[in-house]
Amino acid sequence: MNLFWVINASNWKRLGFFVLAAFFTAGIVYMEAPSLPVFSDQDKPAALHRVEAEKPELALTFDISWGDQELEPILAALEAEKIDMATFFLSAAWAERHPELVQKIVDAGYEIGSHGYKHEHYTTWELEDIKKDMLTAHRVLTELTEEEPTLIRPPNGSFDDRVLGVAQDLGYQVIHWSVQTNDWQQPGVEAIVETATTNIQNGDILHFHASDSATETAEAMPIVLQRLREQGYHFVSISRLVSGADVDLDEAM
Repeated sequence: MNLFWVINASNWKRLGFFVLAAFFTAGIVYMEAPSLPVFSDQDKPAALHRVEAEKPELALTFDISWGDQELEPILAALEAEKIDMATFFLSAAWAERHPELVQKIVDAGYEIGSHGYKHEHYTTWELEDIKKDMLTAHRVLTELTEEEPTLIRPPNGSFDDRVLGVAQDLGYQVIHWSVQTNDWQQPGVEAIVETATTNIQNGDILHFHASDSATETAEAMPIVLQRLREQGYHFVSISRLVSGADVDLDEAM
């Protein structure tokens, strides 16, 4: 099984140049990038899965790749709870079919990241096909939102060193998650709530869906948000979560 590196971040500053100062073994890693950077150890690109945050902040993230029924109830739930920051990862093929729904996300002020074009496992593809899909998605999302995405969550959350390398070459930061709610499996509202609110830590990235398979997410969302607020948490976008952060590296399989 391939190993890849996952980043834990807090106090990561984005000033046009990015500096990583992290002590490990006997050295210091330093890196610059023109946009959200991908930090690596031993030249290995990395994915962000959570932040070692001092503040009680969490990132709400939603993937969407098909359907037109569940997104609006989720947006309504977020609005009702006065959530003004979240990150939606859009499959660009879905976005092409539903530009009016993309516009609703834009109008709500939420951050949009790429979820690729075709919703298939990149790890089964040839390198050039991965790059072509990312570039196609980038073009489509840029045209629809009038803003270039800098974050990507590979379809199905499926990636390896090759996928991470292509994303890095294209200037993307790969975003994974630390809390998987499994809402797409329709486990029941209470199960979603329990998973999303138990053993949560500062800087966690919560993974939900807004596709039509996620039929229980809109109902669960107000309860999730209220319980997390009772624990003292605030909700931010991925970009906000990682802004001003120091970086640690974890190894994952």
